[in-house]
Order: sequence, then C-alpha cells, then structure tokens
Amino acid sequence: MGFHGEKVPDIDLNFSGEYQPQAHKYTEELFGRDNVFRAGTLGTIAAKTAYGYVKKYFDGKGRHVRNAFVEGMIPGLVDVKRTTGQHPGGIMVLPRNLDIHYITPVQYPADDASSGIITTHFDYHSINDRLVKLDILGHDDPTVIKMLETMLNMDIKTIPIGDPATMSLFQNTKALGVTPEEIGSEVGTFGIPECGTQFVRQMIYDVQPKNFSDLLRISGYSHGTDVWLNNAQELIKEGKPTEDTISTRDDIMTSLINKGVEPSIAFSIMETCRKGKAHKNGLSDEQMAALEKAHVPDWYIKSCKTVQYLFPKAHAVAYVISAYRIAYCKVHHPKEFYAAYFSIRAPKFDYALVHKGKDFMKRYIKDVYAQIKKPRSTKKILLPIWN
Repeated sequence: MGFHGEKVPDIDLNFSGEYQPQAHKYTEELFGRDNVFRAGTLGTIAAKTAYGYVKKYFDGKGRHVRNAFVEGMIPGLVDVKRTTGQHPGGIMVLPRNLDIHYITPVQYPADDASSGIITTHFDYHSINDRLVKLDILGHDDPTVIKMLETMLNMDIKTIPIGDPATMSLFQNTKALGVTPEEIGSEVGTFGIPECGTQFVRQMIYDVQPKNFSDLLRISGYSHGTDVWLNNAQELIKEGKPTEDTISTRDDIMTSLINKGVEPSIAFSIMETCRKGKAHKNGLSDEQMAALEKAHVPDWYIKSCKTVQYLFPKAHAVAYVISAYRIAYCKVHHPKEFYAAYFSIRAPKFDYALVHKGKDFMKRYIKDVYAQIKKPRSTKKILLPIWN
C-alpha cells in the first residue's frame, strides 16, 4: 500500500459478535494454522498501582517512608511490563515461507496454558510494520442488520442511500410523527448506531446534514479528538463551508493534494496530524514549506495542529452505511426496528421502571442527567425520553 508500495496494509473487518469466533477460526483455514497468531499486548504498571507497590514493599520491611520519597520512585515503575494479554480482534498473518520465531517468540496470554490461545510475545505495535495484522472485530450492527433482514424477508443492501424520509431523521423529528418536546431531542436519531448520544445529536443538529457525505463528516467529527470541539465547530460558526473542514484523516491528504501539495508530502502531513504528533511537536520545516508554497490558509494549518486523533474515512463509510440502513428501518419498518433494538442493543432494559409510565420515566431520566456532567456543547439541548 501507499504511493510507492512502502506501507503495510491495515485491514479491519467487522463481523457480528456472534460470528466473530468463527471468523477467527476461518483464518486458520485460509492461511494455515502455523501462519496465524493472535496479536499479543503488554499490560503495564500505572502510576496508582506503582504507588501501591512501593508502599506495600516498605510496609513489609517495617519501614516508614515519606510520601515525597514514594512519589519520587513512581516514575521508575510506570510503564514497566506487568502482564501480557491479547488484542480483542487482532490476527497476525505470517508469510508461508517463514517460521514465526524469526519474528517473535510466542506464548499463552498471561501465561495461562489453559486458554488454548497462542499470541505473539512482543506487543503487536512492535511488529505491525513487519507483518500484516487483520482486525477481525465483533460489532452489534451486523447482528441487528441480520435480524432485520430475517424479520422483513429482504436484502437490506437494496435500501436506497438517499431516501428523503430517512435523511430527515438527521434534521428534525417529523418523519417519526412526534415533536422534539415529546422525545427530548431536536433530531430523530435515538437508537441509530453512534448517533444517539447527547454530544452527537447536538453535533447533528448543528451541521444539519443534507446528504451522505455530511453524515460521513459527522462520523469523523464524533470519533476524533479535538476535531469538532475547538476546531471544526468554531470554523463552521465563522462561516467556513462544512466540506472545507477536517473530519477524517483522508480529508487532510486529499485536500492538500487538490491544493497542489506533492502527494507523498500530503500523505506525510496527514500521518503527522492523525495521531496528534503535529499537536505536540508541530510540522517539520519541509512540511511547512510545502504548505506555504501551495498557499494553504493559516486557519487550515491551525486546524491540522489542533487535531489529536483523526478517524479513517473507510471506517466512517462502513459505520454510516450500517447506521443509515438501520435508520431506514426506523422510519419505514418501526416495529421491526424496535424489536431488533431492544433484543440486541438494550440488554439492561428495565421493564419494571418503564412500566410506571412516561411521566415517571421523564422524571427518572431528568434525575439521572442531573447527576452526570453537562453536555460538552454550549447549546441548549433537550433531555431524552430514552437513549
């Protein structure tokens, strides 16, 4: 992958959580049992744990030490290896002509031989530039979609992307036949994957998405760190077009290439920004020179340096397609939508509380929200009836 074939591909596959173990097992058939290993992880000592270790050691010796002395020893213990584990969905794939021991020792996670799972001894971050890692992850969305397909006897992939009634859920509540006051939300996205929290609903209301690409941007904003708050939100308020703001990591590369920045430099700037390196250390002289030569505006450069984490656009596309198909069923097949939602996504649904009626639930939820921190948006937002 990459412009010159120099980048190890990063492949993520989302399966139903019910099917995930079978998908993991299938990699052994696909590549050979001796060519796939679970990605190992390292658990390290945190500051609070280190404090406990030092205190316990000196207490065991019968020695009284001052807190300042204990605090001085903590930095030497933080991030020291404590135990080993496994990535929840990571599979390291070995070329057929190699023995795994040329790359890394292998072991049982946490030295538990009864687990039946063999992982790489080294943390996968140390070797993922040498071996391909498949992320075979478990998600609820495919489970919900399969249940909807079964109940509706339809291929959910035939749902049209762009249905006006479905898109209206992301602008108002009219398609649901209710008012914002009745459900406690300006938009109708309760129960839609990744779109039901206070923070994201306020973001949706602010952006007022009109097409699929707007939904992709919202997914990028909501999954990133310092991408919406103190960044895109302020730029949109200032009048900058939504499509000019940074929402996913791909936006940086493609927009800079369009502005005339050499592709490999545009890629390097994206890589520097996407995990906050530009936020911590700034951009290199070469990168800044390329931006100045292409007349990239100062506000865009500042936005790049503000970002601490950016979501990949491919992830956003996958998530939004699933969310949109489920949203379509909420509008056009509500009984099946709610059956799937409460069967799969609401395992802690408390009938004893809900049975007490709408007025009771409104008071109950208001009390819950009073106990948690206020929404991160400065705009007023209505409290939901359910989320």
